[in-house]
Amino acid sequence: MTPNDNDRDHWLVRPRTITGLWIAFIVILALTVLGDFVFPPKGKFGVDGTISFYAWFGLVSCVALIIGPRLLGMILKRSDDYYGS
Repeated sequence: MTPNDNDRDHWLVRPRTITGLWIAFIVILALTVLGDFVFPPKGKFGVDGTISFYAWFGLVSCVALIIGPRLLGMILKRSDDYYGS
């Protein structure tokens, strides 16, 4: 009896596992945002007291961490023959 290719794959690369993880993360995010309606946040600086502040702040931070280095790379990029031939 030979094992299938799916049996040899790591569990994190299986499509079924990836779909399950996405669903779990979306459910956790939704519960976190809904929790702000049940337990209103008490912010210290005004903006952190808004509904789902940490969810959208995390999203903006992740987007900035992806786009920022790309823009910096475009500015600092040198040609392949920068140091000569």
